[in-house]
Amino acid sequence: MTSSAGQEPAVVRVNDNLELPWSPGMTVRDLLRQCRFTYSLITVTVNGQVIRREEYDTYPIPPGAEVRVIHLIAGG
Repeated sequence: MTSSAGQEPAVVRVNDNLELPWSPGMTVRDLLRQCRFTYSLITVTVNGQVIRREEYDTYPIPPGAEVRVIHLIAGG
């Protein structure tokens, strides 16, 4: 798939510093695997919407999405 201009392939931007090629059917889980995010305590947002952990396997990421993956850390 290409961008709306039809010139460049669609991408997904992650944490404002990484761009991944978008593919049809891409889910949050797919993105986490591609980025090798394996930490169990994370929060994911897609275009500003918080995605529940139980939706990671099914939540579709649209082309051009802005994704944030935040590691939750506790301590003092």
